[in-house]
Amino acid sequence: MLAELLPSTVAAVEVRTDPVDIPLFPEEEAHVRDAAPKRRAEFTAVRWCARRAMAGLGLPAAPVVPGRRGAPGWGPGLAGSMTHCAGFRAAALARHRDVRSLGIDAEPNTSLPAGILEEISLGPERRQIAALRHARPEIAWDRLLFSAKESVFKTWYPTTGLELGFHQALITFDPDQRGFRARLLTAAAGDSAPRSYTGRYGVEGGILATAIAQLAPALVPA
Repeated sequence: MLAELLPSTVAAVEVRTDPVDIPLFPEEEAHVRDAAPKRRAEFTAVRWCARRAMAGLGLPAAPVVPGRRGAPGWGPGLAGSMTHCAGFRAAALARHRDVRSLGIDAEPNTSLPAGILEEISLGPERRQIAALRHARPEIAWDRLLFSAKESVFKTWYPTTGLELGFHQALITFDPDQRGFRARLLTAAAGDSAPRSYTGRYGVEGGILATAIAQLAPALVPA
């Protein structure tokens, strides 16, 4: 699903069941040595996906160690993102010459718990979601909004090192194109920071997925 949402220069790998007997690098093992089995399975599965993505780019396997805010640490010259939810694990990876930053997120296609939408959304977003729920009820639009904002943060943070709150990105969905636009409502990163992102979403097998690829400057259409 994610490969269909991202440029062909991005290697995207996803699984629906956790691979077994997957060894971790020592640097990775240190982060889950005392973790609960569920956390260890998630951590290991997304790194298995990351190794396959590395291979897809012709790169050798390398450790992916969590850094500040849990952001995965990729090697020099690489942009990547990982995600997991119940029944879905994935990683996406690209070279910086093609993609400056990446963000992917997956969520179950079920509505958010009561009260959460109001905490993460802006007025225009809630109005669009109300209309979309009526027109296309097969999609949990509130959960998709949450996923889109997660992908925005994952794209934003590696290039700025700054936090971005839920209310600092205004999401507008384009259901006919299965896409969305995120307008960033902050100037904290200065004039060189992006003002918006465009992304795509997919729905398959009870899973919602969103993806953003911020192209390298030389590849952005004039």
